[in-house]
Amino acid sequence: MENNLLESLNLIAKTKNLDNSVILDTLKQALVNAARKYLDLQKNIEAEVDPETGEIGVYLRVTVVDDYPDVDPDLTADEVASVDEGYMLVDEAHEYNEEAGPGDYLEMEIPIENFGRAAIQTAKQMLLQKVRDAEREKIFEDFQDKVGTLVSGQVQQVDRGNILISLGKTEAILPLREQIRKERYRQGDTVRAYISEVGVNTKGPQVTLSRTHPMFLARLFELEVPEIGDGVVSIRGVARDPGFRAKIAVSTKDERIDPVGACVGMKGNRVQAIVRELSNERIDIIHWNEDLHVYIRRSLSPADIKQITEIGDGRVVVIVADDDLAQAIGRGGQNVRLASKMVGRELDIYGETEFAGLDEAAREALFKPRATTVATEDAADPSAANKFSELESLFAKKTDDPDAEVPAEAVAETPASEPEA
Repeated sequence: MENNLLESLNLIAKTKNLDNSVILDTLKQALVNAARKYLDLQKNIEAEVDPETGEIGVYLRVTVVDDYPDVDPDLTADEVASVDEGYMLVDEAHEYNEEAGPGDYLEMEIPIENFGRAAIQTAKQMLLQKVRDAEREKIFEDFQDKVGTLVSGQVQQVDRGNILISLGKTEAILPLREQIRKERYRQGDTVRAYISEVGVNTKGPQVTLSRTHPMFLARLFELEVPEIGDGVVSIRGVARDPGFRAKIAVSTKDERIDPVGACVGMKGNRVQAIVRELSNERIDIIHWNEDLHVYIRRSLSPADIKQITEIGDGRVVVIVADDDLAQAIGRGGQNVRLASKMVGRELDIYGETEFAGLDEAAREALFKPRATTVATEDAADPSAANKFSELESLFAKKTDDPDAEVPAEAVAETPASEPEA
């Protein structure tokens, strides 16, 4: 029976990908609890399991005393009870050995077959619970190391907009806020997503996925573009309006390689694969440059930039040709908002005529550093320290002639030349 029990436990450990020691420790604790319930005794009981022979023994081991020894007064009640478990008063010890006296070490084997069905069932339930807990902990550790990577799974259920996705060993959740709004999913669909977080709740490990995270786009480029995977081309910045438009900045130290061309691929095959994965999200691929003015020009390309002025509070005032103002700002401020996240600055865009019409006081206020600023986050480049504050009302006034509907195709924007600011 004991050999069969150990074989069953070893099979569980192998099936659940758990360490055998976890199963053995759990079995010992379950046997101790069953023995204490059988004896109705809260004393030191130890279980021993020989993994080689399969022998199992449960023992009561205590020191017989006339009175419990003094303990440190700073100990808590639980700590005092734990110390007292190692001792047994003489009268109580006589129930197990009539010849026991003060100072004797009492050791007695407790027959497992005497535990009774209830005690065995309790031990079994505890063992199963411990196995489940150990399995959950193992899953948590495995997926904790995968945060920031891509996974694929099948849709199990759609619950109030949130999607439960099977990842094999566990289920993950794709919250409504992390879904591309235009996408719809049905049970059985295969979904690829980015692991953004791994936590623990009452049901076990909770793996949270995202399809809107900027790094989801970065990871897709790493998969599709070998030069990025090999480290020849680097991603320097990512900004997204999920499902509609995104900007990604790339660079390389190898002058022989065009980083933008590498990301676009032959006839656009590489970037088009990513566009299809993201439900036709338009992607602007930008050649990163350490010169902020050049970087801003490329981020707003093909708009004709007339002047760039940096303000000490992290803002940048950009003057563009009147005909390019709506294009530079984009529908609802989308283009300048993404460009701001890319370059790590708050871009304040004006047309030539509008800027020329500002009086002296307005210009002085425009170029005067503000007392407080809001920083922009660049998901792929931690060096971007400023966070863009959306000036929706300002953008609304400047987009009387908004862009046409954003086309589905990806666009790689690299200006032929960048005039000096």
